[in-house]
Amino acid sequence: MSLLQHYEDQLTRLKHSGNLRTLTTNVQQARWITIQQHTMLNLSSNDYLGLASDLDLREQFLSQSSAYLSSSSSRLLTGNFAAYEECEDVIAKAFGREALLFNSGYHMNLGILPAITDAKTLILADKLVHASIIDGIRLSSATYVRYRHNDLVHLQTLLEKYHDDAAIERIIVVTESIFSMDGDETDLTALVKLKATFSKVMLYVDEAHAIGVRGERGLGCAEQYQVMDQIDFLVGTFGKALASIGGYLICHQVIKQYLINTMRPLIFSTALPPLNVAWTAYVFEHMQSMVAARSYLNQLSHDLQQQVRLKGYSSPSSSHLVPIIVGESDVALSKANVLQQHGFYIMPVRPPTVPKASARLRISLNASIQQAELAQLVQIL
Repeated sequence: MSLLQHYEDQLTRLKHSGNLRTLTTNVQQARWITIQQHTMLNLSSNDYLGLASDLDLREQFLSQSSAYLSSSSSRLLTGNFAAYEECEDVIAKAFGREALLFNSGYHMNLGILPAITDAKTLILADKLVHASIIDGIRLSSATYVRYRHNDLVHLQTLLEKYHDDAAIERIIVVTESIFSMDGDETDLTALVKLKATFSKVMLYVDEAHAIGVRGERGLGCAEQYQVMDQIDFLVGTFGKALASIGGYLICHQVIKQYLINTMRPLIFSTALPPLNVAWTAYVFEHMQSMVAARSYLNQLSHDLQQQVRLKGYSSPSSSHLVPIIVGESDVALSKANVLQQHGFYIMPVRPPTVPKASARLRISLNASIQQAELAQLVQIL
């Protein structure tokens, strides 16, 4: 037991601070979730378009697919089934550039940055980028500096400081388009203009929470603001609005071939089951026509943002992710419990996921939720 005591002590500290996490079994049906026989409106899922619960779409796909259930290998050995290249072709056609698939968004961010950087690279990353990006930066051999969240003036100051350093051959600016914890956005138009004034700069933008829900065809904020071609590494995930699993990179053909030869998580991981990849391609094509669902989700989000602020809560959101910042972890836990008792499954988000004293309730909207249901939630708030 003496060898385990350190870990036991750490768990005890987490419990006393209100930050202990546990796994909870649940059953989900449409926009509802049931936990211990208590059914609630699911406001914590990343199923932004309701595609994960679309049984008709699932049945249509399964009736026509005969893809393997396992790849049994990395893509570089025997795992490169036709489904992978077909999926990449579908995505590449939509974006107008090369596409490369990964096992998950975490795999993607963990592996790309170490592969494309070296000691002559400087990474300038937004202060609030996802943990997967931070881990990728730490695994790289690049020097890195984190600029203040969404502060492009600060970013410009750093670019002016480092750009003419002879020891630096390239500067990679890393950000997300929509940030998962605050629900706010990067000004991609301004960021692209800033990039154009510095010859050494490349842009790495994660669209994990924008793919499917932004842009006329759901291709993300980069499509919405018409800057897709100006972003060197445009990445996103299939595990949220697209109801599947995996990640993708939109890039130049040279970058794609380079990563196939250098990215360790891609080279040394068993590839996703071909059935999953075929499903991804199927959903991706279907998603592009869901204009009405995207419009409704945008209106739903705008209305909730306004109502939350009218209740006196702080919420920086401009998207379908609407945080209600309450401060301390125990307050967030208490309020989440009350909301769950009233039939709204909203989870508290606490440090270290968010900064100290900024614990929050995180509302994750999807296009199947009704306005009347959110009105009831606001009344409880």
